[in-house]
Amino acid sequence: MSKPVSTPEEESAVLTEQDDAVTDDLAEIIEGLSRTQKTLSPKYFYDDRGSALFEAICELPEYYPTRTELGIMRAHAGDIAERVGPRASVIELGSGSSVKTRILLKHLDQPAAYVPVDISRDHLVAAAAELARDFPAIEVLPVAADFTHPFPLPSPRIPPLRNLVYFPGSTIGNFSAPAALELLCVMHQEAGDNGALLIGVDLKKDPAVLHRAYNDSAGVTAEFNLNMLRRINREFGADFDLDAFRHRAVWDEEYGRIEMRLVSDRAQTVRIGGREIGFEPDEFIVTEHSHKYSPRQFGAMAEQAGFRVVDAWTDPKRWFSVQFCLRR
Repeated sequence: MSKPVSTPEEESAVLTEQDDAVTDDLAEIIEGLSRTQKTLSPKYFYDDRGSALFEAICELPEYYPTRTELGIMRAHAGDIAERVGPRASVIELGSGSSVKTRILLKHLDQPAAYVPVDISRDHLVAAAAELARDFPAIEVLPVAADFTHPFPLPSPRIPPLRNLVYFPGSTIGNFSAPAALELLCVMHQEAGDNGALLIGVDLKKDPAVLHRAYNDSAGVTAEFNLNMLRRINREFGADFDLDAFRHRAVWDEEYGRIEMRLVSDRAQTVRIGGREIGFEPDEFIVTEHSHKYSPRQFGAMAEQAGFRVVDAWTDPKRWFSVQFCLRR
């Protein structure tokens, strides 16, 4: 069940929130930290500070995905809009600041609505309000939800001819192969009959390029990674000593992915939820995987989820792709 909430920033942007939690977050955190290989879900990156830090990462010279995808969108927005067709409802998952979406909305033919979906409520509300002011002719209907699970869609005033699920930023790479397939199945459900998917997919490339992108010289990615522990301390009563952990990102050739880690500098014990979690020196928590795909690999996974890739656009270096899929 969900409820509409008017926001003070912009009355035309009406927020829908999921009332019932999909998972017990504290139990999930403890379970992940209790594994032989400790893990934390990347969804805990994105409190307000984490969202702001990620925006800063996107501006770094080493971090190619955002500017490369933006270049693709600017170069091919007309072709993409033609593929999408008129009066589409654009459902953006993990909407962030919606920079790329502005390019898309400017080119679409009379979009019915824009539905940004994000787990970071305050960041979502602010971004949706700003976009509603800049696009007064488009109904903006933000949804605060964990988009990895099915969620109820708001009903636009103008009935859309098509739902377009938009998932930019190569976020699909943050999920393991089974989880990515599950998420694509959620997208398939949200797209509905005659629906489509427009998705950013980071392509396989020289590992040296990837290493620089995820270990930036300014240390912003390190701060972003460590902020997860800061958030868990604040929201779940843990006592992580942030000075006792350091960021490291490594390329895993076997699985074709970057692995983000928080490495313990010493033997220590962390307390959370009445539990004690021990760490040895150099033991690490895996906080994120960023898988890189070949076009063939992604196309096969999309087919399994019920989509068919009908077009794809890339940059001159073939580092990144924006792929358009139709629901079968």
